Amino acid sequence: MSTGENCPRCAATTISKLSADPWCPACEWNLDRYDPDQRAPELGWRWLDRRLFRAAFWLTERQYAELRAAPSIGRAATAARIVTVTVSVLLLAMVAALLVVGIRLLTYDVVNPINLIGALLIGMAVVLRPRLGRLSRYREEAQELGRSTAPALFAVIDRVAGAIGAPVPDLVLLSAEHNAFTATAGLRRRRVLCLGAPLWSVLDPQERVALLGHELGHFVNGDVRRGLLTQAAENTLGQVSYLLRPGRGTGLVTMVVELLSRVAAQFFLLLHLLLVWISRRDSQRAEYLADELAAKAAGSAAAIRLLDSSLLLDAIDTVVRREARAGQGAAAWRAAADQARSRLAADVTAYRQLNRRTAVSLFSTHPPAGLRAGLLAARAAQPAAVVVTEPEQARMDDELATHYERVRRELAVAAR
Repeated sequence: MSTGENCPRCAATTISKLSADPWCPACEWNLDRYDPDQRAPELGWRWLDRRLFRAAFWLTERQYAELRAAPSIGRAATAARIVTVTVSVLLLAMVAALLVVGIRLLTYDVVNPINLIGALLIGMAVVLRPRLGRLSRYREEAQELGRSTAPALFAVIDRVAGAIGAPVPDLVLLSAEHNAFTATAGLRRRRVLCLGAPLWSVLDPQERVALLGHELGHFVNGDVRRGLLTQAAENTLGQVSYLLRPGRGTGLVTMVVELLSRVAAQFFLLLHLLLVWISRRDSQRAEYLADELAAKAAGSAAAIRLLDSSLLLDAIDTVVRREARAGQGAAAWRAAADQARSRLAADVTAYRQLNRRTAVSLFSTHPPAGLRAGLLAARAAQPAAVVVTEPEQARMDDELATHYERVRRELAVAAR
């Protein structure tokens, strides 16, 4: 909404949304203002959060400008990726060394105090080991779908995977979350695709293709967070910091030990945050690449609509839950979501700009959706490689009807 005041830089009328500090939609004056009421704290200290925001805003805008100037994104050995992989190798080598030395000390003698040190080192190596993930955890939180019961859905997944050169998922799930994600889990590194029913049900046919293109794109976009090797960069130093956190005791010696442990824990925590921040630069680049794959599969227009709908997530989620509480099914969810999107369509440009302020973070895995939509809009429009018709969408929804009803009941119960 217009504030009725003029921009001090270009004299255009400033605007504000969601009670945010005003900015100029023309020259973007004040868009980089730190607004603590519109964002969650980073570390909890206002003065530090403000500086982290400034750094994140500058880095994110610079990355966007570089990618916009490039003819295409593609996978690349960025500095962030090189640092992340190098540190991960060193951390894994450290864990392996702990295990080897621990075993050697544990078997040094039959009964010897040094055996306790060996057992301790082995225990540390076990705690710091890379996590493979468990498929059972995903199955516990969502309903598994099969090719025999959802052939139309799996046919579209196969087409999208083929269009972008991605492998098909080994496990497809439907959850009650207004979200979608992919993951790789287990010793066999099986690929998981999870679609949130409240999100999937309200998208039009091409937006669904764009969603699949983006999520399956994570299997081939080189996201540094998803590699088994680079998991060490995401977790190891944080776990070391946790292990070093002192307990509480009495006595001078205990107090000194606690102080040293606390200092060491904070040191490793800062190293962990630094490494996460570095890896996030490459992760955000990978998100842009996943968006390009979504545009390749569904067409640029559908991929942009999908990103713009994420800017209206709260409004869409509210009406979906309202319809679920009223006993209405997926068809009513989509109709209500379409009405909400139509009502807010004129404000999408403003929401894109505001999102650049509220969603930017040094520690976010995703760049602001406003920038992601802007990058696709700035490039030459791509035609859809996969076209899904309304009848095909209807068949997919028929296949998922019983799952939609289960999700409706979950949403209704959660709202009580």
